[in-house]
Amino acid sequence: MARKAHWEQVYESRSAESVSWFQPHAHLSLALIQALEPRREAHLMDVGGGASTLVDDLVRAGYQHLSVLDIAGAALGVAQRRLGLLATGVAWLEGDVTELALPQHGIDLWHDRAVFHFLTEAADRQRYVRRLLSALRPGGHVIISAFAEDGPAQCSGLPVRRYSGSTLWAELGAPFQLLEQREELHHTPAGAQQQFIYCAFRRPLVEAEPLASS
Repeated sequence: MARKAHWEQVYESRSAESVSWFQPHAHLSLALIQALEPRREAHLMDVGGGASTLVDDLVRAGYQHLSVLDIAGAALGVAQRRLGLLATGVAWLEGDVTELALPQHGIDLWHDRAVFHFLTEAADRQRYVRRLLSALRPGGHVIISAFAEDGPAQCSGLPVRRYSGSTLWAELGAPFQLLEQREELHHTPAGAQQQFIYCAFRRPLVEAEPLASS
């Protein structure tokens, strides 16, 4: 509840355009999504999407099955009001990604910009990965963006974990293949610079069976 209260307070006290992670357009996320999942009928989920404008651009690009998940209802409300009538074509999910039950293998592409790096406890990261494995279909794709190793140590007054491509891949584990990694220098509304890393993964259609213990 403390985590939810923090993010509700952020979006109730500040405009979405003033928070440090705001992007007028999520150009790199959109480019990666379109490259990995060109099918407009695919099911896409933006984890922590909240007030992000990514959903606007995905709707305009013709994607038909979009879900936006965020812990803060106030953040989701920003995007819903901005989209107006178009918001009715999006599934809006309010909850903590480490706890929320999601449809089994219902997602073709899972996108997360700046949620995973807030999970500083190993148990939370493990719960996140279990939710991901449950929701993502075999053959599906994952895009996770987090602060890079030379990125900030805190965001919104909270500590974060910083990642390289290899350390982020290690958190997801053996079922995933790392396809691509890119860096992005994000310019905050206040004029600061933050280094992000974006990693694209694929879940194989057939996963290797674990080796039997001797």
